[in-house]
Amino acid sequence: MNLKQLSQLLGISQTTISRALNGYPEVNAETRRKIIEAARQNGYRPNAAAQRLATGKVGSIGLVMPTGAEHQSDVHFGEFLNGLGEVSARNGFHLVIMPTDPRDEDEALRDLAANGTVDGIYLAYMKKNDRRIAMMKSLSIPFMVHGRSWGIEPDYPYLDVDNEGAFHDAASLLLQLGHENIALINGPEGYDFTFRRYRGVEAALAAQGHSLDPDKVSHSVMTDEAGFLMMERLLDQPQQPTAVLCASTALALGAIRSLNQRGLRPGRDISLIAHDDVLPLLKPVNFSVPLTTTRSSLRAAGMRVAERLIAQIKTGQNEPFHELWKAELVVRASTGPAPR
Repeated sequence: MNLKQLSQLLGISQTTISRALNGYPEVNAETRRKIIEAARQNGYRPNAAAQRLATGKVGSIGLVMPTGAEHQSDVHFGEFLNGLGEVSARNGFHLVIMPTDPRDEDEALRDLAANGTVDGIYLAYMKKNDRRIAMMKSLSIPFMVHGRSWGIEPDYPYLDVDNEGAFHDAASLLLQLGHENIALINGPEGYDFTFRRYRGVEAALAAQGHSLDPDKVSHSVMTDEAGFLMMERLLDQPQQPTAVLCASTALALGAIRSLNQRGLRPGRDISLIAHDDVLPLLKPVNFSVPLTTTRSSLRAAGMRVAERLIAQIKTGQNEPFHELWKAELVVRASTGPAPR
């Protein structure tokens, strides 16, 4: 079915149908629903070339994916990408992924913005004082940030989790349980989210007159192997921590493997809390001892980032400008009173 036939079927002008399918806000919600449903039922698909001529849009979102021998694959990024892709497909948008050496990312972003293959760009892996923010603001293309950048004025569109608040709440729970000797197995150093999580733990301890021992803080990629090695290092110290915070369930999986090998039980001998990105293959309730977590879905974040970026592309507007999601503290059996 072509556009003319769909127009005759519905008794609605071709212009209104086109504008409804392209997300223009002046078409009312009921008319838009009717048009979308009829288009789906009758197999109508807009001509991509004609659509591009009419709207000036190509129907694509671009993102740069760091690659290279020194960059490990990231299950967390994959889960976010699932959400981003789900909403993009629902809105008729494609994802244009540009694999790039991290050292060449600035040039890759400029190329994406300049070559006309994308209508908007999504930024990830935010660092403190991230120079990409200023560059993206200068490129005159819609963009959306997952995360924030400490040290930069927050005058850019972002969605972030309150990482500082999440780890403040987690550390406060451990303090209430009598733990004072607390360790942090954090994500890679230099990233905004790891810095804010450190600040959250540090602030919670300081409020109770304690401090975070630098020897009990580690930074690493967020994998099972890294979690195992970091926990081994903590358990080899003369004064072992009584509680450990992990930046992901992947790290916690390795940390618990270390505890198991030493005959230590989470929640009894040592308490453990991890951040849960709601990864399908790492459900906290399925750990040998159900894991206490701070929970915020990466897939849901990917879906929301796509919704906001596509709305920017279609309307030229960006509301709400900032979103800060609060993580949910879910208490399970891996936390208990400090051993005496």
